[in-house]
Amino acid sequence: MKRITLFAFVLMLAIACRAQQNQPIDTPQLEFALQLRVTLGETYSFGETQHGRRTVIPITGGTFEGPLLKGTILNGGADYQLANTALNRTELEAIYSIKTDDGVYIHVRNRGIICSGKDENGNPTFYFRAAPQFEAPADSPYAWMNNALFVCAPECSQGFQGIVLNVWKVK
Repeated sequence: MKRITLFAFVLMLAIACRAQQNQPIDTPQLEFALQLRVTLGETYSFGETQHGRRTVIPITGGTFEGPLLKGTILNGGADYQLANTALNRTELEAIYSIKTDDGVYIHVRNRGIICSGKDENGNPTFYFRAAPQFEAPADSPYAWMNNALFVCAPECSQGFQGIVLNVWKVK
C-alpha cells in the first residue's frame, strides 16, 4: 500500500511539473507584515565552546505593529547567538512570545545570520537577515501567519534601547 501511495504522489508531482514547464516563473514578492521594537536585557556569554562563542541576549519586552496586528512583546524570551569569530559570522535564534491587543498569544522563533567582511574592492560589508516563524492559534484571526514564510531585517533607530526589526511576508 505504501508503494502505491508513493507512486501516486510521484506521478502527481511529475504531472504538475510538466504542466508548469511552459509557465513563467512566479518570482516571490514581499509584503510588509509588521515592525517589532524589541527591548533587550543584559547580554551574557558562555565564552568559547566546541561550537563557537555562545552568547545570550534576554528579550525583556517591546511592542509590534503592522497592518493586520498590533500588541506587545512578552518578557522571558531570548536571542541565542553562536559566533564564529574566524569567519566574522554569527548564527542567531531568537525565541519569544508576543500578545496581540485583542489578547491572542503568538509564539515566535526567528533564525538568521549576521556576517561582516569586505567586498572585492576592500569595502566593509554587513549582512543581517532572519526568517521568523509565527505559531498562532489555528482558530484565531492570526492563523494566516502559520501558513506563510517571513523574512526580516534590522532598522537603525536612534534613541531606542533595543532592536527594531521590519518583517515582510513572502507572497
